[in-house]
Amino acid sequence: MFFKLTAYDRHSGARAGVISTGRGKIKTPVFMPVGTAGSVRGVSRYELENNIGAEIILANTYHLFLRPGLDIIHQAGGLHKFTGWEKPMLTDSGGYQVFSLAENRKLSEEGAIFRSHIDGSRHKFTPENIVDTQRIIGADIIMAFDECTPWPCEYKYARDSMNLTHRWLERGWKRFIETEVVYGSEQYLFPIVQGSVYDDLRKKSAEYVSGLDAAGNAIGGLSVGEPPEMMYEMVDVVNNILPGSRPRYLMGVGTPANILECVALGVDMFDCVMPTRNGRNGTLFTSDGIINIKNLKWKNDFSPIDPGGTTSTGVQYSKAYLRHLIVSGEMLGSVIASIHNLGFYIWLLKKARKEITLGNYYAWKDSVIPRISNKL
Repeated sequence: MFFKLTAYDRHSGARAGVISTGRGKIKTPVFMPVGTAGSVRGVSRYELENNIGAEIILANTYHLFLRPGLDIIHQAGGLHKFTGWEKPMLTDSGGYQVFSLAENRKLSEEGAIFRSHIDGSRHKFTPENIVDTQRIIGADIIMAFDECTPWPCEYKYARDSMNLTHRWLERGWKRFIETEVVYGSEQYLFPIVQGSVYDDLRKKSAEYVSGLDAAGNAIGGLSVGEPPEMMYEMVDVVNNILPGSRPRYLMGVGTPANILECVALGVDMFDCVMPTRNGRNGTLFTSDGIINIKNLKWKNDFSPIDPGGTTSTGVQYSKAYLRHLIVSGEMLGSVIASIHNLGFYIWLLKKARKEITLGNYYAWKDSVIPRISNKL
């Protein structure tokens, strides 16, 4: 069984479960650290496994396709062997990255033609070759090719884009069922619900996606600038349609508060670059609130980074020391901050899972969000 639900919260849509893959089990709700180019920036495999406690990481099809390229990954025996990461892995389809190259790409019924951000070389993604590419990369969970719409987005554009995504999905799904794994370990293709912030489009897309009876389903095109309340509304609409017996993955979300609210709406899987990107810039997430470690107020604060939470670095560094490293531009500062933030995200969802199991999630969520969102 790919996904087994183990607990529900009595007062919300929050649920706990277990995803089983050939490379291990994933307890949900889960946060997936983003390893864009096959590595989580500044964070070693040892830290991910032993201090942070990651059960699954995400890699990016677009970036891996361009560098190091499929030949190298194939020669290595897949991305798992290339990187040494032996636990489950998810790859996105590259749709978001192509979307972000608005000035250097052209969409058509066939797919997307784009120019590399590295050297300007011309490439083409189609629903079929995206499946082939992810077969070669070898991730356990792979994503269908889609178009991610911007926000704000006119209704007609959102509708046409959704319909194109559905037609691409039909072709990608066909390619997936007609092809085999490359390295012997089972892969699961997740289709992606689109429709921007329009209820009727989201409903239509969720119904179409549900009809495939895939192992899991993803929700895309959110957290692209729309207000959080609008995102929550769309997630609620979609999750009332997507089958509850399958894991639901909300792509690219988000702040700790965003994640906890969406867990309450029935989302099981999350990823976001925020923990590492913000960490490198000196923003730390803690159990007491958000810290800008560059602020002068921390210069003489020798207390631990998060005295009320858990440490993921193996040692409790002080705020003063971390501030010194960050403002000095020392590489170690970015590493410590990234590890800390990833550890916080994963700790937070492990805590959420515990509260779901106890049937107390909704009350716990409402009590903890103001505290962790507070700017210290």
